[in-house]
Amino acid sequence: MRGASGPHRLREANCHHPLPSKPLRITALDLMLGALLLALGAAVFWRVSEGLHYQWQWARLPQYLLRFDPQEKRWVANILLHGFANTIRLSIWGTALAAVIGSIAGLGRVARRPLARWVAGAYVALVRNTPPLVLIFIFYFFLSDQFMPLLRVPELATAVPPPAHTLLRALLAPPSKLPAFLSALFTLALFEGAYIAEIVRAGIQSIDRGQWEASAALGFSRFRQLRHVVLPQAVRFILPPLAGQFISTIKDSAIVSVISIQELTFQGLELMAATYMTFEIWITITLLYLALTFACSLGVTRLEKGLKGPRR
Repeated sequence: MRGASGPHRLREANCHHPLPSKPLRITALDLMLGALLLALGAAVFWRVSEGLHYQWQWARLPQYLLRFDPQEKRWVANILLHGFANTIRLSIWGTALAAVIGSIAGLGRVARRPLARWVAGAYVALVRNTPPLVLIFIFYFFLSDQFMPLLRVPELATAVPPPAHTLLRALLAPPSKLPAFLSALFTLALFEGAYIAEIVRAGIQSIDRGQWEASAALGFSRFRQLRHVVLPQAVRFILPPLAGQFISTIKDSAIVSVISIQELTFQGLELMAATYMTFEIWITITLLYLALTFACSLGVTRLEKGLKGPRR
């Protein structure tokens, strides 16, 4: 068997031994931009302190993150960390429920039946072309006034046995606040599901038409085509933007503060009204959101690298 030609050998060598990346160099322009940013930050700090006569009170802030409980004799989370935990719960459960809603709507968008395409298309168009704040109020008040009483959620939440209180509090919310939390959760999921539907639709339509034709030639039904041929390939294109949508859900969860859900933004607003520590609280909230979204961004980057697989 003849050996590979010169270009093929070079291509194979490059695949197994990729060129080293160039080291980062700090130029004079980078130093100038860094100095400009520092000067801008100093100017903003001076303007707030001197121009607005604002008294910084950073020393008071840690007590609103953690407080010492004399009865339990240990440090426990306070109002800001409680809101931070609620934001995480809303984001995780909201993304999971939105993934289910979005997957169903996304499959409906590529279905053969016109009714399924029309219903899914109307849902996506309604959500994506309506101001989020309007949708939040419509969905929330409909769910809390109609859907939750229909499922008897308030009665079930108050009737849970004491051992279930700890589980509900850890996973969702205290039983007394469970109906409002679930209403906000479904509202957020319906809002995010429309965007996930487009991610699923685009992922399915990115698969070459020949895959459909080849599986149809083998006698596969439409369901088996999707399950065994199309979706396993589409997942590679769906997962990275879906993980990115999780980051968007974290940021979008702040909008439910307008319906008095005690997530991070709502708790910050309540605390700011009581303490007048405007800048300290908003800077802290920004850093908490940034820490959460940045950690998710790192996870998304690793996921994308893992899906690409090793270079060959």
